[in-house]
Amino acid sequence: MLKTGLELKQQQKLSPLQIQTIKLIMMPVQELEQKVRAELESNPVLDDTPGPDSDPDTKDVSIDAIKEDGDIPAYRLKVNNWGKDPRPEYNTFAVKEGFTQSLQRQLGFRNLTPHQREVASFIIGSLDDDGYLRRSTDTLVDDLAFRANIETTTEEVEEMLQVIQDFEPSGVGARDLRECLLIQLRNLNQTPEVRTAIRIVDECFQDFSNKHFQKICSKLNITEEQLKAAFAKIVKLNPSPGGQVEDAYVDQSQQIVPDFILDEHDGVLDFTMPRFNVPEIRVNKKYADLLLDAKGSSERAQKEAAAFVKQKLDSAKWFVEALKQRQNTLSKTMRAILDYQYDYFLDGDESNLRPMVLKDIAEMTGFDISTISRVVNSKFIETHFGIFPLKYFFSEGMENKEGEEVSTRELKKVLQECVDSEDKKKPLTDEELVDKMAERGYNIARRTIAKYRRQLNIPIARWRKEI
Repeated sequence: MLKTGLELKQQQKLSPLQIQTIKLIMMPVQELEQKVRAELESNPVLDDTPGPDSDPDTKDVSIDAIKEDGDIPAYRLKVNNWGKDPRPEYNTFAVKEGFTQSLQRQLGFRNLTPHQREVASFIIGSLDDDGYLRRSTDTLVDDLAFRANIETTTEEVEEMLQVIQDFEPSGVGARDLRECLLIQLRNLNQTPEVRTAIRIVDECFQDFSNKHFQKICSKLNITEEQLKAAFAKIVKLNPSPGGQVEDAYVDQSQQIVPDFILDEHDGVLDFTMPRFNVPEIRVNKKYADLLLDAKGSSERAQKEAAAFVKQKLDSAKWFVEALKQRQNTLSKTMRAILDYQYDYFLDGDESNLRPMVLKDIAEMTGFDISTISRVVNSKFIETHFGIFPLKYFFSEGMENKEGEEVSTRELKKVLQECVDSEDKKKPLTDEELVDKMAERGYNIARRTIAKYRRQLNIPIARWRKEI
């Protein structure tokens, strides 16, 4: 038996303006510049070049002046929400060259045959994020044949690997930590301390890993002072050569431009949102004239042209209004962050950084949490104490023994201070670090100490032990 009925469903559908605004909010200033220029190219109604007959009052005209019936009292509607200087002085910080990119560039300077270069290039692409080659030469020979159609031998792969291991950063291309350290030591000036360090890593690596210092002295017949001098050389080596360079930011752009610039004067915090190369846009007069000329016309071609222009005008309206809403949203969010973290932004002292989550700023601004998340993603602020991503200022928190809320960043700072001040001959265990933190007024569980220690790249107590 068939049942019939009427079911009502309420669905929220985003308008073109809302969709456009969401997309623009997520963009940092560099992406915004590219988006605006792409929109200028695709929509002939938009224009970024003022004509000789520009109306000086058009900057005050609202985008709502574009009516549904085509009446347009002013033709040039621009987003006048930037500073007057289109190219103000600003600071940027460069993104490091990508790890793979750097190695390929160094490969280009080597005198190799095209075949050797292909083999070496494949090996570079097979390195992991730490710069290690964790695959056997036999596997690489097979992969070169099946995936790249390159016939080679294990001997040639080994030969090209030796070439790569001569690249910077030193230690790259190693197959394990022992080989990584040896490569770096052999590239140093061969002083007595370095030669002893090479013997320690080469002949006593297991004892070195387990910090069995007396066994090393006995096996190599060296004094404790010689061991200490050699050990000082080893601990300065980089166990993760690939980690020196981030591939995450390798992009067409090699600079990150701050979206906000902080200004502090006599305890008053303010900020600017520099425009940089983002052009101001307005409605092109000749297309608006075309729409007006078509009003009331009975000619089919003229009406079709008018319909096309109307569609482009609507698109322009949404885009310009979305730019204004982006500006307003970013501005209100940044203002709320500055107010919430006022003490921190005065001088950059991390101990003044309050616990802050997205919900806190959402409540202050009236925006959704998802909107705040989009704003802080990929946005940067330049301050008088450095350039920071907005995400840096958000953290969880917990209470100290006085019941005051403190941020996880403050807890990590105190934990680092405890480790830095410990006796390196008897480093503190996680349980002892719990007690040390409690003495300073922070009651933290051992598992939390272990988590923060890992996040700070602090090894366990046994690995922190020194001679």
